[in-house]
Amino acid sequence: MLTSELAQSIKAALESSPRNSYVGELHLQIIKYFDQLKAVSGKEFCEEVGIPRAYGSEFSKMIKIAPRLLAAGLDPSKI
Repeated sequence: MLTSELAQSIKAALESSPRNSYVGELHLQIIKYFDQLKAVSGKEFCEEVGIPRAYGSEFSKMIKIAPRLLAAGLDPSKI
C-alpha cells in the first residue's frame, strides 16, 4: 500500500536528485520500497507521488525487475 508518508518520501528523493538522474532515482526508489509498492498500480503510484502518468511504465518495469534483484541478494536498505 502506498501511504502518504511513503509517497512524500519518494517525492522528496526525486526532487532532490540531480536533473540528469531523475529516472535512475525513480527506479531506485521503486526497488527500495518494492514490498510496499507491489500491490499498487502505476497510475496510482504516479498520482500519489505527483509525477506524470507516463512514468507508470517505468514503475511497471521496476516492479517486474525488483524480485529478481532481491533474489540475487540486493539489500534495499542500502539504497
